[in-house]
Amino acid sequence: MTADSFPASPAWTALLARVHEINDLEKAAAVLTWDRDVNMPPGGLDGRIQQMTTLSRLIHTSFTSDDMGALIEAAAADSDGAAYDTDGAALVRTLRRSYADARKLPTEYVMRRTAVSAGARGVWEKARAANDFDRFRPWLEQVIGLAQEAASLYGYEDEPYDALLDKYETDAKTADVRALFRALREALVPLRQAIVECGRKVDDRLLRQDYPIDGQQAFARYIAVAAGYDLERGHIGTVVHPFSISFGQGDVRITTRWYPGFLSPSVFGTLHESGHAIYEQGTHPSLARTPLARGASMGLHESQSRLFENLVGRSRPFWQAHFPKLQSIFPAQLGAHSAEDFYAAVNKVEPSLIRVEADELTYNLHIILRFELEQAMLSGALRAGELPAAWKEGMQTLLGVTPVHDREGCLQDVHWSSPSFGYFPTYALGNLYSAQIFESALAQEPEVGTELAAGRTGALVAWLREHLHRHGKKYTPAELAVRVTGKPLGHEAFVRYVTGKFADLYGLS
Repeated sequence: MTADSFPASPAWTALLARVHEINDLEKAAAVLTWDRDVNMPPGGLDGRIQQMTTLSRLIHTSFTSDDMGALIEAAAADSDGAAYDTDGAALVRTLRRSYADARKLPTEYVMRRTAVSAGARGVWEKARAANDFDRFRPWLEQVIGLAQEAASLYGYEDEPYDALLDKYETDAKTADVRALFRALREALVPLRQAIVECGRKVDDRLLRQDYPIDGQQAFARYIAVAAGYDLERGHIGTVVHPFSISFGQGDVRITTRWYPGFLSPSVFGTLHESGHAIYEQGTHPSLARTPLARGASMGLHESQSRLFENLVGRSRPFWQAHFPKLQSIFPAQLGAHSAEDFYAAVNKVEPSLIRVEADELTYNLHIILRFELEQAMLSGALRAGELPAAWKEGMQTLLGVTPVHDREGCLQDVHWSSPSFGYFPTYALGNLYSAQIFESALAQEPEVGTELAAGRTGALVAWLREHLHRHGKKYTPAELAVRVTGKPLGHEAFVRYVTGKFADLYGLS
């Protein structure tokens, strides 16, 4: 890895002092979020909302002040002419953009958004558990209103959704994503149909047995380390909806969930969140305590979680290497099965109700549905109370399945408990990035393929660190795609990957 650093001058010293202070406040807010979701008793919610709202106000006020703008411009002038790929030039670009965006949001709005999001999260958990959409609907109405307000405040040229998508995938346009998803859908639907028509059945009942949670937890720790997650700088917690969170390069935590009668969620949830964490643990130390020490975009972040969950974690060599460990923890459940049995089971193609449990082919259709529903809610074409029916209709159209309960329908995801519209498309974009990046790693470094064939990830993680992770947020997603893979993001690599994999598994010609 090449090292870089920020300029040493009074202007840069003053800017970095403010940047570090804001970063520390943001990480303190993140600790409160982690504790709320993992440890906090229900009675603490009201107090936690107040604490998180106060921190959001302090962060927003400090970052959007006239003084902060002056600090950014003084440092920029002090390093005028610096090469584009230096840390200093990258930080100025990032701060200028973030500062301009943040100044568009009144402090009152930021506080209100934080309070609504914190309150809606707890209501969503209870509504989901009780299968009671009506309990959550008033909060969803507030969330939609906040998303609409944000689009208006940020401004846009073409369509409102652009303003929100840009915050997760810099410079992305809704029309371009729509076209990309259309091409992806046209390629995947015939493949799924060919799998249905081939008549070959894959038995996945071995995944749905009694798997004691203590055993699942032991294997989760084992498989996270095997993937490349450093537990000396990490932790695995338990939540309703898994996530990863970073408090700094030395403390990147993940969460997962445990179902005693179903093994897949804990195994693949752990691998998924480990991919996120490996990315955060791999940013260059010179970027610490700045906005550059994070993933370049949510699409690229998802590329790492999906890469480790699927391209590595659902591969045949990976389970040939690690199935014996799983078998040793659950001999009664898996003693009569082979690694090949397990590989086939975890790659079974079958439309399902739950996004996070979907196979690699149908997963993207789940995202396309949410992408379309978000645009409809943002435009006002779909009201909150109409969401359950629209969800069911969309699931039937895209996947041929219809949820009976909203818990398995529009209440299954946590994302709409906050105005995070624009986030969902990045899941499918992550699939596309992951395949394109994986192809490049295999082509550029032969040792990656050699190690993966033995179920090891060391060479892959090292390649990712050098070509992607260390850069953090120094470049835009489009710039990184070209730097890492030599071409803009497309759907072709992903289609090649799934076509080859499932043609082999299902005996397609």
